[in-house]
Amino acid sequence: MSLSKRVDQARKAFRKGDPKLAAAAHDPKVIHRSMEKHGGVETQFIGEMVYGGLDGIITTFAVVAGVAGANLGANVVLILGLANLLADGFSMAIGSYLSTKSEQEFYAREKQRETWEVEHYPEGEKAELYELYLSQGYAEADARTMVEIKAKDHDLWVNAMMLEELGMLEDTSHPLKNGLATFISFIIAGVLPLVVYLLSLILPIPAGVAFPASMVLSGLALFGLGAAKVLATQNNPWRSGLEMLLVGGLAAGVAYVVGALLKGIGGG
Repeated sequence: MSLSKRVDQARKAFRKGDPKLAAAAHDPKVIHRSMEKHGGVETQFIGEMVYGGLDGIITTFAVVAGVAGANLGANVVLILGLANLLADGFSMAIGSYLSTKSEQEFYAREKQRETWEVEHYPEGEKAELYELYLSQGYAEADARTMVEIKAKDHDLWVNAMMLEELGMLEDTSHPLKNGLATFISFIIAGVLPLVVYLLSLILPIPAGVAFPASMVLSGLALFGLGAAKVLATQNNPWRSGLEMLLVGGLAAGVAYVVGALLKGIGGG
């Protein structure tokens, strides 16, 4: 059993209140085997893909709703929708890339500083770590023991200072892959509200059908991705799906009302 599957089993046991399932997930042999297998393909991009997809649907459908409210026609929907889809998708991907990269660079700089301090002021760093453990409620003897254990290994000591003093954990994800995952999911999910309008270019779809069909398709996609968000958050899928459907519906509703109020400006 991999580490991710063992954690999923433990979460399932907690949700069900099943002590037997929890015990199975915490069996020493199972834990040992999961640690041996750790390092394989994990679900590190699930969050980027789900949230990128949700943003893609909400922003694109908001554009579709705004144009529909202004009664500007399918051609305007496609122009604005596709322009928004590509521009926002690229912007989100760049944002994800730069955010991950910046956090990793900041972590590296702080780790370099902590490493220098451990090497040049070991007693001062020990005193800092000791006080940090005391502030967390550890007894003095236990705090001193923990400091001495950490100080035996240079890397463990530096990592302890990063976590305990600065509250920082290393992000090992790949910035470029994060950005690509965000962009791809944004484009794939964001194009769904435009599918009916794209089909209208080659099929005789009545004008009054396109927007309701887009609304239904977007609503289903919003609910599905909202439910899929539990892969990252471990919340109730029905509640998560309904929440995203409500948020997306409100955003589209606001856009539709604004479009309707300003339709005279666009010649609608």
